[in-house]
Amino acid sequence: MDHLGPLISAAQLAAAIDSPQLRIIDCRFNLLEPDAGREAYVGGHIPGAVYADLDKDLAAPVTPDSGRHPLPTAATLASTFGKLGIAEDTFVVVYDNQGGAVAARGWWLLRWLGHNKVALLDGGLAAWTAQGSSLEEGVTAVESQDFVAERQNGWTIEVEEIAAAIENGSDLRLIDARAAARFDGSQEPIDTAAGHIPGTVNLAFDRSLDGDGRWRPMDELRQMWSELLSGDSTEPWSVMCGSGVTACHLAISAKLAGYPQPRLYVGSWSEWIRDPRRPISTGPA
Repeated sequence: MDHLGPLISAAQLAAAIDSPQLRIIDCRFNLLEPDAGREAYVGGHIPGAVYADLDKDLAAPVTPDSGRHPLPTAATLASTFGKLGIAEDTFVVVYDNQGGAVAARGWWLLRWLGHNKVALLDGGLAAWTAQGSSLEEGVTAVESQDFVAERQNGWTIEVEEIAAAIENGSDLRLIDARAAARFDGSQEPIDTAAGHIPGTVNLAFDRSLDGDGRWRPMDELRQMWSELLSGDSTEPWSVMCGSGVTACHLAISAKLAGYPQPRLYVGSWSEWIRDPRRPISTGPA
């Protein structure tokens, strides 16, 4: 596991499952049923995996001005990762059952705090069980570790910068990972307003996956991003979604395609709509 990259296959994980340096994190979560992920974990998870709750572990409490999943402080998140048994030399594998939609947030947060020994399980839990690997029930107890955070600067874009770009008529180069129906405003099952930030472009996160929920080949991802960015990766660009979670999936996709890491608009759509004075567009981009 010395060359752990953005992705790890189920076969590679099975081969390393007994490594004392390995920590597996189950990130399953259902936005509409917040307890369902933990219940699913207890019912059966990859052996040795611990559970990280999106609301409680991978996000800070919601405030009147924030999106649905604000960033925890570096100190709080370091404490959480330490309790999950992650130390400096720990190789971390994150997974879920949603094509990496939630686990990508864990991947991004670990790297945001300087821990680069992390990979997303390609194909998630389905890939693990499809190869015949077993699950275990209950809760895995792990020894708490000393996680030292080295917060990375310049990884996020804030709402004020986005609002200023719109007011000045600047090119946002902001890509929204939500489904097309939510982006164009024809459906909104989660947030209180439908549509998108003016000037943004839609790229649903699952376009990086094939029909089996596994990641598309690198050349296909590279072509997708080249078309979206008009071949220009030199100008800064950013990603968003509903609450800064599936946007992290786009960050992995871009990295796999060989593009520089985009900035993350953590507050995303759920923060943008907190202020009714902020403009909203509907229809396709």
